[in-house]
Amino acid sequence: MTRVSPLASVAVIGAGAWGTALANVSARADRTVRLWGRDEAHIADMLASRENKRHLPGIPLDKNVQPTADLALAADADILLVSVPAQALRGMLVALSDKLRVGATLVLCAKGFERSTGHFLSDVAKEILPHHKVAVLSGPSFAVDVSRGLPTAVTLAADDLDLARDLTQVLSGQTFRLYHSKDMRGVEIGGAAKNVLAIACGIAHGRGLGASAGAALIARGFAELSRFGKAWGAQSETLMGLSGLGDLVLTCSSSQSRNFSFGIGLGKGESPLEAGHGKLAEGSFTASVLIEMARQRGVDMPIAQSVAAVLAGTLSVDGAIESLMSRPTRAEINE
Repeated sequence: MTRVSPLASVAVIGAGAWGTALANVSARADRTVRLWGRDEAHIADMLASRENKRHLPGIPLDKNVQPTADLALAADADILLVSVPAQALRGMLVALSDKLRVGATLVLCAKGFERSTGHFLSDVAKEILPHHKVAVLSGPSFAVDVSRGLPTAVTLAADDLDLARDLTQVLSGQTFRLYHSKDMRGVEIGGAAKNVLAIACGIAHGRGLGASAGAALIARGFAELSRFGKAWGAQSETLMGLSGLGDLVLTCSSSQSRNFSFGIGLGKGESPLEAGHGKLAEGSFTASVLIEMARQRGVDMPIAQSVAAVLAGTLSVDGAIESLMSRPTRAEINE
């Protein structure tokens, strides 16, 4: 059994929009929270203006958030919320490995798989930091909403249910509700796969295909996510919950979603390099590894496969639409 003190200190690694939002809600429990970013000029501006002008303009930092570019200082905490992009996680964990407190817990907040290895992010963390506890956090949440104190609910999962339960109690706030889970695989799969499916919905929106097509993509996309999750050992209840269906619906239906907006750009004829408009869409990195992992387990994911092909330049947007619409008819259930 692993216990976490209600007085545990918290730090956030990654001063992007999501990291800043997490720092704000963590600090609202009257706790000092260090927020680390690698760009010293950015950190200096945050200290001076008490605002993350680059990623969350107009939203003040909580008075208890302390931005810093000193990684060793930030790492000196009981709980670290690691909010760096999925493909940067390995390097970040290596950099942290000799700076962490004994017994520190890492909560991974990125959504994706490691592209170079096809590994789950929790497995990457366990490989690099085998003596530290690892949890994952995911669910339907936009950084702007969380930072403004709007009601949000997400899932936190760990192999040790007592650890997950304690972390939710420590990190939950008045408007930021965490549900605990032991199904790390399910939470990670929901967070990673929905980004790819959101790109598909964005493409349909950008192409002007209508709300009916968007609803069909969400429904059939969820069927793909469920098949994939089942093949990798996820619990169906998790996939139906906040970190699965909940996050999928949010990400596939709002322009606040970077992946949905990226897909809109593709649907309007922009190239993958143009469609991001300078913002990171995690699904663009996840698509190819998602379909490779699906292939390993014999899972059919035609929507995700079409997105990956469009990103790779081997299929046009119109070709992807035609391919999906011309698939043989089949029963909707009992697949």
